[in-house]
Amino acid sequence: MNARTSQILGHIHSLETCGTVDGPGIRFVIFTQGCLLRCLYCHNPDTRDMKTGKEITVGELVTEIEKYRSYMKFTGGGVTISGGEPLLQPEFVREVFRQCQKLNIHTALDTSGFPDLTTSKSVLEFVDLVLLDIKSFDPNTYLHVTGVSIEPTLRFAEYLQEINKPTWIRFVLVPHVTDGHENVRQLAKYVSQLTNVEKVEILPFHKLGEYKWHELGYHYELGNTIPPSLEEIEKVKDIFKHYGVKVE
Repeated sequence: MNARTSQILGHIHSLETCGTVDGPGIRFVIFTQGCLLRCLYCHNPDTRDMKTGKEITVGELVTEIEKYRSYMKFTGGGVTISGGEPLLQPEFVREVFRQCQKLNIHTALDTSGFPDLTTSKSVLEFVDLVLLDIKSFDPNTYLHVTGVSIEPTLRFAEYLQEINKPTWIRFVLVPHVTDGHENVRQLAKYVSQLTNVEKVEILPFHKLGEYKWHELGYHYELGNTIPPSLEEIEKVKDIFKHYGVKVE
């Protein structure tokens, strides 16, 4: 790593050294600061503002990552950069991933696919797996859930197929918000046509981050929403299976 690239600065929220839900194996997870979406169920609303994050250089971060190489290799794990939204810091994220690949560490990017596709392409060059969050398929529901348009995410998904980038789709199941049968069916149909998608992960809504909303003075719209039952989750999984999509 040369002196210039090692000093590229990023803003992060936190690190998790034994992540088990953000890609294969046990993973070193980097949560970046900054996000343009305003998801109703966000469990890290304190990542919205990039300026409030901790500054760290690529060199400092890679030095920390290297401490965990043995267990990542043993479990088939690697490094996942999540957020917030990692693609808001493309130069930083790209260089971290580039250094990881030089060390033969598997790289995964957890993203909404919303930021500018042109700048995102350079990051994807050093990504082994994309975890793409599609919050809804119905455009109105997507706008209600995130505050932004679904179109950039769909363009991103189609680019991932174009370059045949291994992808897992993540869908958060929120009762009475994203669980509409037609919304789920249309998403399942869409995903079934993406030949690079390895599977879909159904993530049940939870309220573990609700306290942060209150601490920050934000209105939490889903305060009375109950997490989906196992039966509700299975019904959604069955819709994806009907379209031949592997789902977990």
